[in-house]
Amino acid sequence: MPQKLRPLISGLLAAALAASGACAQLMLPGAAPAKPQGAKASPARRRSPGSSAKEAEARARAPRAGPAQGIESVAGRPLLLNGKSGLMQISGDDKTATLDKLELSGETVSDPTQRCVVNIVGEKPILATSVGRPDGLERFQADVPACPIAFDVLDGAVLVPSQITACVFKAADCRTSPGGLWGPDGASLTGDAAEIVKERAEAEKAMAKIVRALEERAKQSPEAANLVRDQNGFAGQRDEICRDYAKESVHGYCALRITEARTALLQARLDALPRAAARTMANEKGRKGRSKKGKAP
Repeated sequence: MPQKLRPLISGLLAAALAASGACAQLMLPGAAPAKPQGAKASPARRRSPGSSAKEAEARARAPRAGPAQGIESVAGRPLLLNGKSGLMQISGDDKTATLDKLELSGETVSDPTQRCVVNIVGEKPILATSVGRPDGLERFQADVPACPIAFDVLDGAVLVPSQITACVFKAADCRTSPGGLWGPDGASLTGDAAEIVKERAEAEKAMAKIVRALEERAKQSPEAANLVRDQNGFAGQRDEICRDYAKESVHGYCALRITEARTALLQARLDALPRAAARTMANEKGRKGRSKKGKAP
């Protein structure tokens, strides 16, 4: 998932199954498991004498995103694209997951006015392999025939980044686009609206803390400055991603999960910023403090 959802996924083609529309189906065998692509562990940093206490204090003050979710939060749950179409059901653990069910809905290639559905999983489930947390959330990749899929795991939902081109299943005469938020049936969430509002407020608060930390680092770090600029467009991108989620205006579930995904990404990027920028800031503050002490009253 090239440049990954970037947790900012735009241009989604949300396809819903029409009750009276034509429906083509194709049964495909399970795909071979994707090769593990786990990230290499970072080498240990040398610590200068007496630095442990200072680092621990800095970590305690640093903003943190909410706890990242594992595959257990979605295992066995029926997940629908935009809360209304297709079907994804996952089992497994945080190393290897299995797509037990995967149905992608879309439009008929020969007649775009007609709807279609492709049943991907045949007799054998499709394996998905963990590739770490490149954007702050656990990511899995599955070698789905004609439509490779990667997804990030949220709490009770998964986020599939939009793809450059739609997936075309010629045998089923069906074109699909699996990118977007796969979560619970939107109609089932209306009774949880009040709780979702509270959770979103917490997510917004956590995200704002990280953005403030990035703003402080932006003076010395071009990477941080770019993230701050990108953040200005986040609200509009979130609205675009979530506008087709069923009953979204009632419950706001998609906006909550996309905010959590963005918060996780910002946290991951903040943690990865070069520490040289942080040391420069500390040295600047130290010089200013010493110059003030040296001035005569």
